[in-house]
Amino acid sequence: MATAVQSAPISLETMSDNIDAVNIHKTDLQREKNLYETSEFDKTKDKAGFRQFDDACDQVKNFYAQQHTRQTVAYNLKARNDFKNKTRAHMTVWEAMEKLNTFIDECDPDTSESQMTHLLQSAEAIRKEGKPRWMQLVGLIHDLGKLLFFFGAKGQWDVVGDTFAVGCAFDDRIIFGNKSFKNNEDYNSEIYSTKFGIYSPGCGLENVMLCWGHDEYLYHIVKDQSTIPEEGLAMIRYHSFYPWHREGAYHELMNEHDHKMLEAVRAFNPYDLYSKSDELPDPEKLKVNLALRHLDYTAAYANLCGTEQPYYMELIDEYFPTKVIRW
Repeated sequence: MATAVQSAPISLETMSDNIDAVNIHKTDLQREKNLYETSEFDKTKDKAGFRQFDDACDQVKNFYAQQHTRQTVAYNLKARNDFKNKTRAHMTVWEAMEKLNTFIDECDPDTSESQMTHLLQSAEAIRKEGKPRWMQLVGLIHDLGKLLFFFGAKGQWDVVGDTFAVGCAFDDRIIFGNKSFKNNEDYNSEIYSTKFGIYSPGCGLENVMLCWGHDEYLYHIVKDQSTIPEEGLAMIRYHSFYPWHREGAYHELMNEHDHKMLEAVRAFNPYDLYSKSDELPDPEKLKVNLALRHLDYTAAYANLCGTEQPYYMELIDEYFPTKVIRW
């Protein structure tokens, strides 16, 4: 808990100026950028250099060979049953982020930084562009499901990687293509190898089983323990679902609601993908000292309130009423 800063009494005139500054801030919040406004931070980046899997190292290629072989319907049913019947840990959101600081994603060709670094890069990119506060929080937490790696995962293949639907034919637009699934036991199934498999056209993605990993895991946790809006939940569940939100696969399974969520996920994607080349953030500095520094009224607000508030810690508390989360 922050300790109040002891300061000399301020004049009535100064107090009035400080209150005016806070009121200006309230007006600025009303001008908060729309979720769907085009991102600006990535305009000068060479996007052709991201997600270059053909040139990826053997570690990345070996990862996807494992994932595409082992993510079966049978495995996914078991994984969901295990999730419902087991609480793996009790931690705050920030404690979960700190635990991820030792994790490196084997399937990501764009970064070798820790996951905490990536989360802060994403959140900072969203914050600096003035996007909604809940979206900043989504940037901060969207990969926290990778805690699965520490909670009895079989490897990284059931934690990370591009996601895809199981229970229907593996789409050619999945990374490395349909043929990369030839050793998957569902590949030649009479039911699972058909276009729609166990689903029906327009059934809605909420009724489609995506391969188990950090996206699905965190989605179910956040859905039940936060007040993040449905667009943010979609960003969490579908941000690795590249065959869908980038390549146009599985659109026959979508319902009307999914079309709205698709636009939200596409609005989030640049901050997930292209922030990975940005400067490395200092976690402790952001945790304790950010204090709304991006707004001009910061000093006045600090003087008025007598203390400096940790921005991201308050943001977490705003949307997670129960401070300690069941993981």
